Amino acid sequence: MTNGREIAMCGIVGFVGRGNAVKAVVEGLRALEYRGYDSAGIAFFKKNKLTSVRACGRVADLEAKLSDSESSELAIGHTRWATHGAPSERNSHPHSDPTGTITLVHNGIIDNYATLKAELEAEGAKFSSDTDSEIVAHLIAKEYKGDLLAAVESVLPKLDGTFAFGIVAKDKPDTLIGARRGSPLAVGIGENETLLASDAVPVLPHTRKVVFLEDDQVVVMTADGITVRENGKEIPFTPTEIAWSAEAAQKGGYAHFMLKEIFEQPQVLRSLVHNRIHIPEDASLPPELNMEGIDIPADYFRGISRIVMIAQGTAYHAGMVARNMIERVAKIAAYPEYAADFRYRDPILDPSVLVIAITQSGETMDTLHGVKLAKERGCKVISVVNTVGSSIARESDGVFYMHCGPEIGVASTKAFTGMIASLYILSLHMGLARGTIDAAEARRRAADLANVGPRADSVLTTANYIRRIAMKYKDNGNFLFLGRGTGWPLAMEGALKLKEVSYIHAEGYDAAEMKHGPIALIDENLPALFIALKGRRYDKVLGNIQEVRARGGKIIAIASHDDHEIDKLVDDVIYVRAESGIMNSIVCSIPLQLLAYYIAEARGCDVDKPKNLAKSVTVE
Repeated sequence: MTNGREIAMCGIVGFVGRGNAVKAVVEGLRALEYRGYDSAGIAFFKKNKLTSVRACGRVADLEAKLSDSESSELAIGHTRWATHGAPSERNSHPHSDPTGTITLVHNGIIDNYATLKAELEAEGAKFSSDTDSEIVAHLIAKEYKGDLLAAVESVLPKLDGTFAFGIVAKDKPDTLIGARRGSPLAVGIGENETLLASDAVPVLPHTRKVVFLEDDQVVVMTADGITVRENGKEIPFTPTEIAWSAEAAQKGGYAHFMLKEIFEQPQVLRSLVHNRIHIPEDASLPPELNMEGIDIPADYFRGISRIVMIAQGTAYHAGMVARNMIERVAKIAAYPEYAADFRYRDPILDPSVLVIAITQSGETMDTLHGVKLAKERGCKVISVVNTVGSSIARESDGVFYMHCGPEIGVASTKAFTGMIASLYILSLHMGLARGTIDAAEARRRAADLANVGPRADSVLTTANYIRRIAMKYKDNGNFLFLGRGTGWPLAMEGALKLKEVSYIHAEGYDAAEMKHGPIALIDENLPALFIALKGRRYDKVLGNIQEVRARGGKIIAIASHDDHEIDKLVDDVIYVRAESGIMNSIVCSIPLQLLAYYIAEARGCDVDKPKNLAKSVTVE
């Protein structure tokens, strides 16, 4: 909590219908727990009285406070993650006004909460929490005269900031209202039931028909269906049919979602290639690329002056890999940018610049604002996204859906490799459009991508060996990751994965930077992992390995399958099938993910829900 303002990325769920709303909401909160797990709460009707139960900690702590017999036809719930301030039951959601007339759950930030709170306090209002969310309950209750929709629609224009709300009134046990601005909200339409949630995952056990609300839309929900409104008027809507099932979001026998998602990568890559690439039998013809979602004429790509890729975290590392792919294939300058810096820096943009947004969730706030800025400057925007119907996808001129299926583990794995493969297909499309590659080269590169699934399979067969390596290094407090070329972003990604899930301090560097500082840290207590595949930088990497070895450092290498000399220079070596240039970045990422996972597991860490982290950062 900073000056009374809650800064959080949370998950909300709501249910109204002829089923058990309490059970549905608790199960939905469990599915959303990757979005926040500092506290959880639920509000439901019990003997016609609106009742709230809240708990610090995980959803399991909330469940422990609920009777097994609790049942209701309407409920709303919340799981919280905050970047500032200790979680407390006082600040847990749901929040109500003092009379209990209005109860709500909220994901987002009300920027003008201080002004609104001062106005309410001047009128004698008393508050039971320090959150900005409670103020909204006060405002709606003040306007409420028996028409919940009218009260909500009168208050929303007064709010500055971002929000996704689930709102109920104590005398309306059959009506749930949702509203959003800048924070995602999905509405599921089932049989005799409707649901709302921060994403589609909690909805899928009930229905695959989902409406993704746009900014400043309001939804009125009952057991019989929904009404969507905008600017005070009812508007038509078209549900999206979600392709993946509720079962796809379950662990499937794996100990953790992260491990399941690591092992899903070969199939994800095969599916992506199958859906997007067809190589004709006639060797004179280029591959046929399915660019569904990118309805942009080829001559546009011939006229662009440069490409800017905006992303955060793992997605940014994918953009660093993509820079090499785009410049090599499409022969145009490409620049990966941190979206948070891009949006505030007043970047130099004009309509000749193509902006590519990279994001698993499609809801990352800094990336979303970067997209909006680019569009204001007249740029076309293509997004590479996993989540169908997400905010960034809807804001973009074209969208390349990865269709990796739900990624529940906070540490991204299959989405990272899906991003690289998707950006490679986009590079081929631009290269063909710009005439910078011929049919033969395009076919060769498409075949390389088609072969990456089996190569990923071969890495996974070494999982137990990688686990044994992890046991050797699990107690180290620091780690260094080093690589050159595309090995540099992989080093950064490997370090990120390790620190995310195991809490070991880790840094990733371009190996060329080693003598510019990091070499000072090398001793027998600092393991260094090198991405050391054969190639034009191989000799340089071997030189860096020798420098670490000379200073007593422990060395792990990810090496080419046919490198029979490197094991003499390093303590441990993980061999991969390094058969084709740029696709090696996908193959090498899998050992990094496995190493981080097994070290974290050995240290007893909560792999799927690392402390202080959330899956998607939907607020600043």
